[in-house]
Order: sequence, then C-alpha cells, then structure tokens
Amino acid sequence: MTKIIGVGNYIPSETITNLFFDQHVFLNEQGILLKENNASITDKLKKITGIEERRYARSTEVTSDLGYIAARSAIENAKIDPETLDYIIFAHNFGDVRFGTVQSDMVPSLAARVKHLLGIKNNFCVAYDVVFGCPGWIEGVIQANAFIKAGIAKRCLVIGAETLSRVTDIHDRDSMIYADGAGAAILEADSTDDVGIKAHLSASYTLEEKDYLYFGKSYNNENCPTIRYIKMDGRKIYEFALLNVPDAMKKCLDNSGYSISDLNKIIIHQANEKMDEAIVSRFYQLYETPVPENIMPMVIHKLGNSSVATIPSLLTMILNDELEHHKIEKGDVVLFASVGAGMNINAFVYKF
Repeated sequence: MTKIIGVGNYIPSETITNLFFDQHVFLNEQGILLKENNASITDKLKKITGIEERRYARSTEVTSDLGYIAARSAIENAKIDPETLDYIIFAHNFGDVRFGTVQSDMVPSLAARVKHLLGIKNNFCVAYDVVFGCPGWIEGVIQANAFIKAGIAKRCLVIGAETLSRVTDIHDRDSMIYADGAGAAILEADSTDDVGIKAHLSASYTLEEKDYLYFGKSYNNENCPTIRYIKMDGRKIYEFALLNVPDAMKKCLDNSGYSISDLNKIIIHQANEKMDEAIVSRFYQLYETPVPENIMPMVIHKLGNSSVATIPSLLTMILNDELEHHKIEKGDVVLFASVGAGMNINAFVYKF
C-alpha cells in the first residue's frame, strides 16, 4: 500500500483582495470595454466562484521557490532524510516565470531545482516534472503510487506549485480567479496496516475539449499583440466538469470497494465554489443520497485558484487542524478529485 507520511504547503504572504482590481480596465474578447463597472464585476465573481481574496508570491519568488518551501515542510513533517527519496515529482504548468516577465523557464526541470535546493546528493533520486493541468498533483501521486507498487521506488516526494498571477491577462476578468501557492506530500510503501491509496483513475479528453483552456492573446489587442496569456472558456469547462467529473468520482469510489456511506471527506480542486458544489451534488445524486454536511472543505474564498497547489495545500491545512469543521481522523476514507486543462480528470481514494 502507498501511504502519505508527511505533508507541507506554502501559502504566499501577499494577500490580494477584490479591491485590488478596482482600477483595472476589463475588456471583452473583441477588446471592447465591459459595460459593467468593476465593483459589479468583482461582486459577480465572488457570487460565482466564492473568491474574496487570493495570494500572490513575492516579487523575488518563483514557482520552484514555492515548491521547495512546501517540500521542505513535508520532509520535516515526515521526519525523513531527504537522501532517502527515490523520486521528486513536481507538478506545475508554466515553469518559473519571474516577476515582471511572461517568459516561462522550465530548463532545468523545476524538480531538479528543488532537489538542488534541498541539497540532495543521491544521484539516484530521480527528479522530473509533470504538466497535466490543474490535476497535475494528483497525477504525480498516481505515478508515485505506480512506482512504489512496481517496486521501482520506496519513497517519493510529490509537489504541486504554481504562480498563475504571472501568466494572466490583466484586461481579462478571469484573471481575478488565479492565485499562487504550493503543496507537497511524501509517499512511501507500507505493508503494516490498511492505510493508503485504495483506487485511482485518470482520463484525458482531447477532442474539442482540448481548447477549453489555452494560451491566447490579450484582450488589449493594441498594446499586447504578440504576448500570450492563460485563457479559458468558462462555460464549456463548467458544463464539461458537471457532465464528466461526478461519473469519474463514482467509478473511482466503486473501484475502491467502499460505499458512499463510508466516505468521510471529498478534497476537490479549488477551481470555482459553485462548480465544486454542483459536482459534489451530482456525485451524491448518482447514489441517490443527500450530500452530508461538511463533506467538502473549501478555501477558495481566501486563497483563490492556485491550480496544482490547491489540493495538497488544502490537505495540509486539514491535517494541521487549521480548518474549522474539518478534520481527518484515523480510519477516514477520503476521495480526492480534480479537473483541468487537457481536459484532464483524475481521482484517488485514500484511507487514513
């Protein structure tokens, strides 16, 4: 069985409230000024996504720095020697983007940079990156589990970190959704008890769904004609997620051998509060069961959407007793799930 033995996160110190966007010039895809005033735009954002604040990295920090801090915290939490790590798997999407630039730096890999910062001398600790959209951290966990079950590895570090604030178009109101952050976990082989990963699944939808999230031009076509930024078709993503994610979650839970009544928590990618609530509601509808109270912790209100970092950051907060009304006790069964660029969906069931 593959067991989580340590977790850590890094929540950047720069708090960005919705008032930060009060003087932004928001345009539509044609470059035309939006009719609504900014107060109405941010109010609508809060009602739909739940986001009141988000965190941005300091100007001196890049994604690999955030990942390193989260990794170091997870190593300390696990009380292990980092030299015993067989793999470092770093999930991200845009590499290191330095403040004030839009250029992605991914060579060497961010995992290699973290290994360097950790001072690991073991050449057989393999460091590589995963680019899988927002589900990247879960995919890293699934890969680590495969290595461990195959006997290729005994202990792995899986990191999810991103600085989405560096790749957003300031003229696109969707830029208010994105945030920065990092989370990490140490996984290892454990045959002594019943704790660990019980089931997992992954899927990639790459026909018309491929372009629901993409890199596109700024809505300010005159001033930024060649630079590309993260763009999304929010309506299509919402519809895609509601149609496909609940079924994937059900398939994963069913494969684990647990019933819906055994489930204690759902830790889902913090993308959009209303969308996540709708996904979980449809998931329970598949079992003809009402949604239990406090089944789905949410921190998007204060932390925004930091892509691959949302799930490991949230898990760390729960295990560190930092969230009111949310605890994970020994023996609890937790379903992790995510959806994002690709379009990719994945999930795993874990018994604590």
